[in-house]
Parts: sequence; C-alpha cells; structure tokens
Amino acid sequence: MEIVARPIEEYLQSVTPPRDAVVQEMERLGEARRFPIVGPLVGRLLFLLARSAGARSVFECGSGFGYSACWFARALPRGGRVVLTDGSADNCAAARDFLDRAGLLDRAFIEQGNALQILNRSPGPFDIIFCDIDKRDYPRVFPLMKPRLRPGGLFVCDNMLWSGRVAAKDQDDDTRGVRELTRLLYADPDLHTTLLPLRDGVSISLRL
Repeated sequence: MEIVARPIEEYLQSVTPPRDAVVQEMERLGEARRFPIVGPLVGRLLFLLARSAGARSVFECGSGFGYSACWFARALPRGGRVVLTDGSADNCAAARDFLDRAGLLDRAFIEQGNALQILNRSPGPFDIIFCDIDKRDYPRVFPLMKPRLRPGGLFVCDNMLWSGRVAAKDQDDDTRGVRELTRLLYADPDLHTTLLPLRDGVSISLRL
C-alpha cells in the first residue's frame, strides 16, 4: 500500500534540496543493497526535530550504516553526541567511514550489539531516542526509553504505518509489534504523541 499518493511523493522528492556527496552515496548504497534507510524526507524531519528540541544527546535503536545518524549529527552543536547501535560489524564499520568522511565522527559513538541491551545499560538522559529496530521488538523499547528520555525530550519511531499493514486484518509479529507500540504511546499520559504519514509513517512522542 502506498502511504502517500505517488504524485505527492514525487512532488515532495522534487522540492527537497540535493544532499551532499556522502549522503547521496549512502542513499545509493541503500538502494543497491535494498537496505531500508529513512530517506531524505524523513532525514530532514529528524534534523528539524533535533534542532527544534535543542538536542545535544541522541540515542539510536538500530542505526544500519549510519544514514539517520548523519542527519542527527548535523543538527547537533559542538560537543553533542549521537549513539549508534547495530548488530552488524560491517554496518558499524560503514557508518564509521561515512561519518568520518562527512566530518561528523567526533559527534558519534558507535556500539556494535543489541540495541535494547545497549539502551538498557545507558543511563541517559537523552534529548531524543530514535527507534528503527526489528518491528516485532518495538514494544520492548517502550519501558526502556521512558526513564532515559528527559522531560521535553522526543521519542521518534520509523515505519509506524508499516507499508499499510497496520490496517490489515491478517497481521504478522512485526505488524503486531508496531501496533502495540502505537497503542502504548497514545495511552501513556506522560507522552503526547502524533503519527505522521510521511514515507512509511513516523511517530513523534513528546515526554511531558
């Protein structure tokens, strides 16, 4: 299912300014490997959210080869830091290379391993926690992120419409994971949540 009508998606892509050479290389790699990156429309949103929140510390649950982290890192002030997590040594090495060539490695801390385990041992508080792990594990992020997100901080999740499968009757474990996290976010009185139908759906939760 197309979340955004194709002509609108094409229009949004057409008005989006060109990216620098490193980001374009990352986009080509994602396309060649069929690796799911957030893409430039969501990337610009992440930059905007980080700047608007005055973020200095960002934690990413699932970073791949560093595409979303690149957008976050560009938004951070000198001395800010984004923590990248990924289980693949190759992805971590690629993220290090890309961020280094983008001049952003000094704002990044890359940890190879399970994102939830790393978050569990990271005290925070963080200004932004970004979630893009296996969708069936989405509900497991919820109890870990709340104590580590500062008041006024943002919890941001990608793929929250999951190619429209959230609206289907037949649902697999990944779809149920996305729907359950959505339910938890909207039901929590300490959070104010909205879900944007941008690309594959992005939820933004403000910790009150």
